[in-house]
Amino acid sequence: MRMMALGFCATVSLAGCAGMSDTQQRALTGTGIGAAGGAVIGAMAGNAGLGAVIGAGAGLAGGLLVDRSKKEQQAAYQSGYTAGRNSQ
Repeated sequence: MRMMALGFCATVSLAGCAGMSDTQQRALTGTGIGAAGGAVIGAMAGNAGLGAVIGAGAGLAGGLLVDRSKKEQQAAYQSGYTAGRNSQ
């Protein structure tokens, strides 16, 4: 029963991401991963809550940096693609 409840919660959580933009998805993913990692490290240091908060902030910043990088890559690809099509 417990595994079924966890599976249901995971499914509902992932379904909530369907309407998000790429930026929102990357920010949420970074925040979640950072919070989980921070909680683990914080638990070892004696304060899981503070570790989760710090990790969430760092994960959010990391997710937004990844998003910026992906957007720059896409813009560079489109620029090169357009330049190649125009030179033919």
